[in-house]
Amino acid sequence: MCPTTLEQALYIGTEQLIIGVRRGLATSCQRPNDRQYSTDTLSTHKYPLSKILIDITRLLYRRLKGQLPTGIDRVSLEYISHYAQQSRAVLSLGPFSARLSEQDSVKLFAALADRSLPFKKIGFSAIAKAFLWRWMMKAADIRGSYVFNTGHMGLEDKNYAWSLRQLGAKPIVVIHDLIPVTHPEYCRPGEREKHVTRMKCAIKISAGIIANSQHTLKVLENFGRGHRLPMPPSQVALLAGGIPDQALEVRPISAPYFVILGTIEPRKNHWMLLQIWRRLVETMGKSAPKLVVIGQRGWECENVVDLLERTTQLKQFVIELPSCSDEQLATYLHHAQALLFPSFAEGYGMPITEALSIGVPVIASDLAVFREIAGDVPEYIEPLDGKRWQEIIADYTHPQSAARTAQLQRIKSFCPTTWDQHFQAVDAFLLRLEQGAS
Repeated sequence: MCPTTLEQALYIGTEQLIIGVRRGLATSCQRPNDRQYSTDTLSTHKYPLSKILIDITRLLYRRLKGQLPTGIDRVSLEYISHYAQQSRAVLSLGPFSARLSEQDSVKLFAALADRSLPFKKIGFSAIAKAFLWRWMMKAADIRGSYVFNTGHMGLEDKNYAWSLRQLGAKPIVVIHDLIPVTHPEYCRPGEREKHVTRMKCAIKISAGIIANSQHTLKVLENFGRGHRLPMPPSQVALLAGGIPDQALEVRPISAPYFVILGTIEPRKNHWMLLQIWRRLVETMGKSAPKLVVIGQRGWECENVVDLLERTTQLKQFVIELPSCSDEQLATYLHHAQALLFPSFAEGYGMPITEALSIGVPVIASDLAVFREIAGDVPEYIEPLDGKRWQEIIADYTHPQSAARTAQLQRIKSFCPTTWDQHFQAVDAFLLRLEQGAS
């Protein structure tokens, strides 16, 4: 979740738009290492009963800041890919929202989907038009529309999308997690209070809730009961992975290695892994496996950064990659002994399904949501059991590891969720809501 409000960014962005037009601003926030949600693959699916609006405020905000897509952003981009041909883009600021024109929506969806396209001029133009047009929406155009909020952004204002709701729009909120509420110790100060407000708002204003797992829905229902809030209709729709099948046959590292994938932050438990690696180097010497850390440095990760930068024993055994191309990511993952996922808390765990779907073993924390999405396939360990983590990693390092061979056999029975299956569940849910309203 973004720790700051959008208001300042929008006003600054509008000023920059004026300056940029004068100066011919046409630079882009290109990140060639991101997955391309190409406009060529945008769905031609037509939902027959209602108009679809997609709130792209979070995606636009993060793109203008030049930030790489998070797991939540990747889900939001999939919603654009699926519904783009039948939907309009929405920008929101507190209670005020604006639906962009069909032409501007198509242009904005395409620019968000393909990071090779110039974006700043398109983005700032959309902001300016949203401010100008927010008073010009007609009830006839909005009434009955479903407004998708797929990234939690804006829900910290209890009057979120008020202007759209007044015209008859029906919010559909995708809930990814309640980690700031259940595990505030792993979040920024003040984030718990913000997320409590978000979840209350989601429950109160939504025509329907989509949860990324049964676990997430159960936590949300418990939250609602605790605050004496009746739940709106809900639907569980598991997420699909996004790792493309483009791994190179040549190993990126000749020695055995493991991968940990995700932003470096306290709840991901990088610190424990680095301590384990120091012990592996001490006990195994040159035969110790390597660790590839893929992910940007996040907040309050100074102790991990100190280990990465100052621990002499780790220099030759730990490789940090703040970013990499899809091909590099697929290649590193494909040839790894296993994906390591020692998190203390997760909303879903998309890298687990991505690894298993390409036949890569997983060693993960014993979390309820992981067991829901991956069953008994991975090797599960308590996130604080450093001794067991070290034992399993050392075992998986060997070519003849019986435990790794057993998991490779279990992987054969793993059936990953596809995005088609996800949206089949979502579309069926919309149909039920529509039939219930008629």
